Amino acid sequence: MGEIRYAEVVVNVPQVSGLYHYHLPPELAGQVVPGSLVIAPFGKREVQGIVLRLLEQAEVSETRPIRALLDPQPVVTPAQIELGRWMARETCSPLASCFAPMLPPGLGQQADTLFHLNIPPAQMEARGASAFQLRLARLLEQRGDLRGRQIEAAFPHLPWKPAARAMLRRGWLAAQPVLQPPSVRPKTVRTVQLAVTPEDAEKRMDEVGRAGSAALTRRQAILKYLIREPWPVDAAWVYAASGGNLADLQKLAEMGLVALGENETWRDPLEKITVHPAEPPALTGPQQGCWETIRAALQRLASGGPAPKPYLLHGITGSGKTEIYLLAVAEALRLGKQALVLVPEISLTPQTTRRFLARFPGQVGLIHSRLSEGERYDTWRRARAGDLPVIVGPRSALFAPLPNLGLIIVDECHDAAYHQEDTLPNYHAVEAAIAYARLTASVLILGSATPDISLYFRAQQEGWPILRLPVRILTHRQTVSAQLAHLRQPPPAQPLESLAESDSVALNLPPVKVVDMREELKAGNRTIFSRALQEAIRDVLRAQQQAILFLNRRGTATYIFCRSCGHVLRCPRCDLPLTHHADQDGLVCHTCNYRRQLPKTCPQCGSAHIRQYGTGTEKVESEVRAMFPQARTLRWDYETTRQKGAHDLLLQHFSEHRADILIGTQMLAKGLDLPLVTLVGVVLADVGLHLPDYNAGERTFQLLTQVAGRAGRSLLGGRVILQTFQPDHYAIRAAARHDYAGFYQQEMAYRRKMGYPPFARLVRLETRNSDPARAEADARDLARQIAAWIEEGNHRDTSLIGPAPCFFGRQNNLYRWQMILRGPNPLEILRGRSLGDWRIEVNPTSLL
Repeated sequence: MGEIRYAEVVVNVPQVSGLYHYHLPPELAGQVVPGSLVIAPFGKREVQGIVLRLLEQAEVSETRPIRALLDPQPVVTPAQIELGRWMARETCSPLASCFAPMLPPGLGQQADTLFHLNIPPAQMEARGASAFQLRLARLLEQRGDLRGRQIEAAFPHLPWKPAARAMLRRGWLAAQPVLQPPSVRPKTVRTVQLAVTPEDAEKRMDEVGRAGSAALTRRQAILKYLIREPWPVDAAWVYAASGGNLADLQKLAEMGLVALGENETWRDPLEKITVHPAEPPALTGPQQGCWETIRAALQRLASGGPAPKPYLLHGITGSGKTEIYLLAVAEALRLGKQALVLVPEISLTPQTTRRFLARFPGQVGLIHSRLSEGERYDTWRRARAGDLPVIVGPRSALFAPLPNLGLIIVDECHDAAYHQEDTLPNYHAVEAAIAYARLTASVLILGSATPDISLYFRAQQEGWPILRLPVRILTHRQTVSAQLAHLRQPPPAQPLESLAESDSVALNLPPVKVVDMREELKAGNRTIFSRALQEAIRDVLRAQQQAILFLNRRGTATYIFCRSCGHVLRCPRCDLPLTHHADQDGLVCHTCNYRRQLPKTCPQCGSAHIRQYGTGTEKVESEVRAMFPQARTLRWDYETTRQKGAHDLLLQHFSEHRADILIGTQMLAKGLDLPLVTLVGVVLADVGLHLPDYNAGERTFQLLTQVAGRAGRSLLGGRVILQTFQPDHYAIRAAARHDYAGFYQQEMAYRRKMGYPPFARLVRLETRNSDPARAEADARDLARQIAAWIEEGNHRDTSLIGPAPCFFGRQNNLYRWQMILRGPNPLEILRGRSLGDWRIEVNPTSLL
């Protein structure tokens, strides 16, 4: 083997997707390895990059040297390098963007440009500067030199770059490339210890200050404390024990009595969480069968066997999936492996983390976006060092640098929160986890009560083991006893004598009452609550129990329907609901761009009661307060949970019964376990059902089934009231029966008829522009180009749908247009093509 002299580097520069070869200077020989984070020259600037492989010979005639090594240890593992390549290939994303999630915030830095104002705004105005150029100039005059990302933050979603380029050409601005140093670094604390023997310290007590002074008293207290603690001690502890301060320590150090130093300390977001260690309960029969299958797979891997296919754990709500996860993690740790546990939302992270901390104290790390940069950086480093064998978090936790990964768990794997669509790379964490498990030879468990039908179909087609937990359990003896003490009343749903007969108590799924809101209107009830739901809320308040009122947040985007017969106006081409645009007084299909006028009467029954429907959480809360003034309410939505720790605080308040009714959106459907909740009311089931999206029925079924699972999770039992204008829709009927199999059959028939996944693959392309005409023109131009590519490549089995304005046609003052490619492998048409700023989503979870 020859001498390693070159490195292949992916540079952290936006919109740059290539690989570049550099040579290694002598001082870095032997230090740079695959996965190293380096600084390298790129054009006239210096940029960060990750070394993907070392080479004996470069593929270019001239190379430039790597400038520096930023971390002595690799920042990504070999498996992560392969995962990054897979993501770039499967999502059509720049390679550098696929490695960005693997670095903690503050460590990975993109190259930027620093802008300097050469002349004052008054002179620019006299020379014909535009209004926006003057705004930019005044910003620089006020704040001084700014980097491009700082200007972006000041003018979000505004076209400042063309204005800056014009100002540069005229000499009004100057610019230079910059690379900011990492903004995070290890945290250190001051330490102090005796520098003499305890005997010498005792002899010199009277020398440390003037007789009778406060300083003498403080310094003597410091020495006495350090005599008892003859090792490096955190200075803060010394201050607390003695009343001393830094000046006292510095004086004692000058006298040679103490030695000052520094120790690194970890920023741990879990250090203030108190949990009590928990022992695993006895398993039910179905749990035991699932666990034995997974344990055997983990043991085969530890013996050098091949990576198994993913395990789909299909368990109804409350069936004990979490206990299977906990046992699998324990077995992975016993075998010397690390484990990764993904949850769909930050709101679930505190609850899940506590469960894992109780079983694995001191071994769990937490990663999510609302931690500080320092907390994420330290958790990332501890995971890389192998000091945290268990990592818990939402989709970003998938990229923790675990060098000895053996188990990946994706809880609630159906949840749309696993899909990242706002920033590059546009990936789905479930698909990435499947690839990562294969690359790391890890056991993968995908758990859900309502798995995506495309995933379920794939599991059947590819022969994945499908493990089932069909029985809901209260849990086990010790939890039952604790609940009985907490509830302080005889439990009506479960006879007490049965508790001594088994280790676990089975519970029925809560009964679901479907209320036809058309009948409520006919009866004169014009409120958003049916008579049945009103009475059920009164019952809950009288019994001092709790209720959840669920609202599909996307209901703020209304749909058009007949309040007399429930008929929904649909696109004749796509069979998707049409959307009303008030500014045009017309209806639009946001998939194929079909348009028509709003009819004056219902085409099905002739009624003139054509209406839009949609409401919000604030309105629901105000209605509750007006109707039930004695009720204590909490609202759980985006507005109330933006602050760090808000999810945990809200959940704590509700679980401690400081509120009677919790009103919220999709977050309420995600795995919450609240024993006092005996009622779940779905304010309107139809809203999500009639969004113009091919999987609207599936999303509605999943949400209704999941939110219904929040009721009746204790001995008190529970019930669900589901309000709808479409009581006969198959998704609502199936959700009311908790019937996944029945829904699967009907939804698959619909998908097969319409040619939607899993019977085809989709690629969604979206453009955004502040000029609506430009957005439409760009969309039509690309559509013509793609149609030509389809013709040239003879892709007869691939169709182009659109272009059309997106359902949410304007966001952040940007107009959105989209088109859909549908076929067996539509991504092949786009590979290697330059699509500029177009957003590409492969197998999108939503077409809105």
